[in-house]
Amino acid sequence: MPIYQQILLPLVVLFAALLLAGGLIWGERRFLALCQDRLGPNRIGPFGLLQILADIIKLFFKEDWIPPFADKAAFVLAPAIVMASTLMTLAVIPFAPKTAVADLNVGLLFFLAMSSLAVYGVVLGGWSSNNKYALLGSIRAVGQMVSYEVFMGLSLMGVVIQAGSFRLFDIVESQRGMWYCVPQFLGMLIFFIAILAEVRRTPFDLPEAESELVAGYHTEYSGMKFAMFFLGEYVGVILGSAFMVTLFFGGYLGPFLHPTLWFLMKTLVLIGLIFLIRGALPRLRYDQLMRLGWLVLLPLTLLNILVTGLVVLLRC
Repeated sequence: MPIYQQILLPLVVLFAALLLAGGLIWGERRFLALCQDRLGPNRIGPFGLLQILADIIKLFFKEDWIPPFADKAAFVLAPAIVMASTLMTLAVIPFAPKTAVADLNVGLLFFLAMSSLAVYGVVLGGWSSNNKYALLGSIRAVGQMVSYEVFMGLSLMGVVIQAGSFRLFDIVESQRGMWYCVPQFLGMLIFFIAILAEVRRTPFDLPEAESELVAGYHTEYSGMKFAMFFLGEYVGVILGSAFMVTLFFGGYLGPFLHPTLWFLMKTLVLIGLIFLIRGALPRLRYDQLMRLGWLVLLPLTLLNILVTGLVVLLRC
C-alpha cells in the first residue's frame, strides 16, 4: 500500500466511524420515538438532523467538572480508555479486498484483546467517581463484561476451525461458497448476544440502568468526558455489527455493487436490529443475565465447538 494511503486510510476510517456514530444517535432517537408513538428530535434542522450538532456544541461548552471527592487521574483516564480501545479495534476490519488499516495475521485475537480493555475504562470510571451508584454500575460491569467475553471468544472458535485462520481477510474469503451464518448459526446467535452484553445495550444495560442507578458508572461525568463514554457506546455498536458481518455474513462479499457498499449495507442492517431490540425488549435482572450466560450460553458454545470439530475432522 502506498505511503499516502497508509496515512489517509486511518483518517478516513476514524472520521467515518465518528460521523456514523453521530448519525446513529439521531437515527436511534427517531426510531425509538416511532416505536413509542412519539415525535423524537424534530425541532433543530429538517427532521431534527441538526440536533446532534446542537448536542455536540453544548457538550463542548459544558463545564468539564471533576468531583472533589473523585480520584482525578483515574477519573480522567477512564473515558479515554473506553474510546481508544474501541477505535483501535476498527483498524483490523477488512472493508474491501486488500483494504484495512492493519492486516494482522491474528486480527481476530486483536479484536478480542481490544474489546477486553474497554471493561477497565468502565470499572475505573465507576470506582474513581467515589459515588455509590457509579460503583454499583462498575461492579455490575465487571461481572457482565468479563463473563460474556468468555462466551464471545468461544463462539468464534467454530469460525476459526472452518476457516483455518485468525486473519480476518482469510475468514472473509473462506465464505465465498457459503456464509458462516448457515453452518455456524448457533455460534452467530451466541456472538450476537455477547456483543449486546459487551456494549451494554438493552436487554443487557445493567451497568447503566437509568431507572435504579441514575446512569451507572458515568453518573458523575459531564462535558466531553461524558461525550466520550456516550460516543464510545455507539462506536462499539458499529464495531460489533461490523465484526459480525465479517465473521458470519461474508464481509465485503456480494454481487454487482462495490465491496465496501455491501459491507456498509450489511452492517447497517445489523445496527437496525440492535435498535429494534432496544425498542422491543425489557431489561433483564442481574441473576437472569448471569444464569443465561453460565447455564445456557457456555454449554451451547462448547457443543458448537465439538460439533464443528467433528464435522471438519470427518471431512478430512
